[in-house]
Amino acid sequence: MNPENHYDAIVIGAGPAGLTAGIYLSRARLKTLIINEGTVGGQMVLTHEIANYPGVENISGYQLANIMKKQAITFGCKIKSNITISSLSLEGESKSVTLSDGAIYTSESIIVTSGGRSRNLGVSGEDSYKGKGISYCATCDGDFFTDKEIMVVGGGNSALEEAVSLTKYASKVTIVHQFDHFQAFEHAVEEAKNHPKIHFIMESSISAFYGSENLENVDIKNLKTGEISNFKTDGVFIFIGYVPNTEFLQGKVEMNKWGEILVKPDMSTNVEGVYAAGDSIAKRYRQVTTAVADGTIAALAASNYLHDLKTKHKQIVLN
Repeated sequence: MNPENHYDAIVIGAGPAGLTAGIYLSRARLKTLIINEGTVGGQMVLTHEIANYPGVENISGYQLANIMKKQAITFGCKIKSNITISSLSLEGESKSVTLSDGAIYTSESIIVTSGGRSRNLGVSGEDSYKGKGISYCATCDGDFFTDKEIMVVGGGNSALEEAVSLTKYASKVTIVHQFDHFQAFEHAVEEAKNHPKIHFIMESSISAFYGSENLENVDIKNLKTGEISNFKTDGVFIFIGYVPNTEFLQGKVEMNKWGEILVKPDMSTNVEGVYAAGDSIAKRYRQVTTAVADGTIAALAASNYLHDLKTKHKQIVLN
C-alpha cells in the first residue's frame, strides 16, 4: 500500500452528490479523493438555469458546480477528473481503485456517486445524427438552432423546462410525447402550454431520423393509429431520462434490474464500507437537492463507519 495514495474515503463521481460528500468528508478532516470520469458537476452542468435550489434565487448548473468544487478543494478534498476506472476491489476493509493511467488508490470507505447519462431513443438514424442535429443538452447546443424549427422528445420536467429554455433560440419548438398527458410538475406543464412558440404532438414517437450531412427529417408514428408521418426539422433534443452509470459495478454491489444501486436509509450498500448516492441509486426523485441530500447522508454514514473502524483497530492494538 502506497501511503501517499491511501485515503480515508474515495468518492467515485463529481456530480452534486459526489461534491457534497467530498465537502462533508474533507471538512470532517478525513483524507478524501474524488475520482471523476468526465467534467466536474455531472448532469448538473447541462442545466441552463436552476431556480429551485433553496437559498439561491437563480444560478446555472455550471456555476453551482464550480462553487461546490471550490468548497470541496478549500476543505482539502483532492479531485481527479477526466479519467476512467479500469478496475475496482471492494472486498475487505481496504478497498482499491485502479485508474486508466495505472495509478492505484486505496481507502477504507468508498462512496459511489457515478450518476447517469442521457437515455437514447434507440431508433434508426439516431447514432448517425448525434451532434449533427440530435442533441441531449439544451445548454450546450441551443445557440446552434437560433431561428430554427426544432423538436423536443419527452414529457417529464426536464423535457418541458428545456423546451421553454430553447424558445430563447428557436423560432418554433414542437414537443413529441408518447402519452396523452405529461409526467411533470403542473407549473412546468402550464408554462409550456402557455408559450406561443411551443406546439405539441401527443401519443406519438419518433421512429426514424433522416438527412444528408445533418438531420433534415424525422418519421413520427402515431401510437394510437399506427400512422407514420414525415416532418421536416432542423434539430431534435431528446430528454427521456437517464441510464445509471453503474456498469463497472456489475457483480460488486446489489442492484435492481435497471442497474440502479440498492441502498439502505443511510446510503449504505450490501458491501460493508461502501455507500452510494445521487442518480446512480434506486429512488423516485432525481433533483440537485435530492442528490445533495444523498451525498450528505452517505458522507455522514461513512464518517461514522470510519470512526468505528479506527476505534476497533485501537482496541485491538491495546489488547
